[in-house]
Amino acid sequence: MSTVRTAILLAGLTALFMVVGFFIGGQNGMLIALAIAVAMNAFSYWNSDKMVLRMYGAQQVDVRTAPELVGLVEQLASRAQLPMPKVFIIETPQPNAFATGRNPENAAVAVTTGLIRQLSHQELAGVLAHEMAHVKNRDTLIMTVTATLAGALGMLANFGLFFGNNRDNPLGAIGTILMVILAPLAAMLVQMAISRTREYGADRAGAEICGHPLWLASALQKIQNGAQRIDNHQAERNPATAHLFIVNPLHGRSMDSLFSTHPSTENRVLALRELAARKGQSGPWG
Repeated sequence: MSTVRTAILLAGLTALFMVVGFFIGGQNGMLIALAIAVAMNAFSYWNSDKMVLRMYGAQQVDVRTAPELVGLVEQLASRAQLPMPKVFIIETPQPNAFATGRNPENAAVAVTTGLIRQLSHQELAGVLAHEMAHVKNRDTLIMTVTATLAGALGMLANFGLFFGNNRDNPLGAIGTILMVILAPLAAMLVQMAISRTREYGADRAGAEICGHPLWLASALQKIQNGAQRIDNHQAERNPATAHLFIVNPLHGRSMDSLFSTHPSTENRVLALRELAARKGQSGPWG
C-alpha cells in the first residue's frame, strides 16, 4: 500500500477523532481529540504490533519451543529474501493467522493453535508464505495501525455516550447517539479502506514464495470452514482487528458482501487454482 494512501487513511482517522471530539466537548473537545489522534498515530507506529499481539495473548516461540514452526518460517523468510520475523502462537481452536510489524526488520507472524493442529505441513507453509507476502509488501504497518486507531475511535465514541455534554452540538442528545452508532461503523469502513485486493496480492506472492499455489488454496478452504464453525472470542470483542487475519475470524456476516474486509474464499481459491494451472501444477498439492 502506497505511502500516499497510508497518509490519506491516517488523516481520515484523525478527522473522525476530531468529529467525535466535537460531539463530546465542542471546539475544545475537538482540539483535545486532535491531540489524542496525533499522539495515537505516533504511538501506533511504534507499538501497534505489540498491542495487537498482547490483545490476542500471543506467546513468542523459538527453535527450542516450536522447532518445526520456527524452522518453516525461517525457510520461507529465506525464500522471500526477508529478515527472520518473530514467531508467535495464539491459543484458540479457530484456525487463522496474521502478520504484523512496522517494517520487514520488525515483523512478526502469529498463528493459532487451531491452525497448527488442523493443517498439514504443506498447507501451513502456504499460509505462512501468504503472511510473508504481507510483510514483503509492507501491508503490515497500515493493517496494525488502523486496527489500533479504529478500536480507539470506538472507545472514544462510547465515552461520549456517557460523558458527552456539548452545548454547541446542534443535534443534542440525538447527535451523541448517532455518533455512538456511526463511530463503530466508521471502524468498519476503515477496514474496507484497506483494499481487499491486498489479499489477492498476498495470495499470489505467497504462492510464489512457497512454490505451490494449491497448498494455500487447500489451507484457505480449511480455515474458512473452521472460522465458520469455531468462535474466536477475542476477535469478536475487537472487530476492528478482523482485517489482520488471513480469513475473516468473525461470525457476524449478515452484511458480508457490503462490509467484509476479505474477498470471498471461493474466489481466492479459484484464483490460486488458475495460477497453479498456468504453472502446470495439478492434484491436491500441485
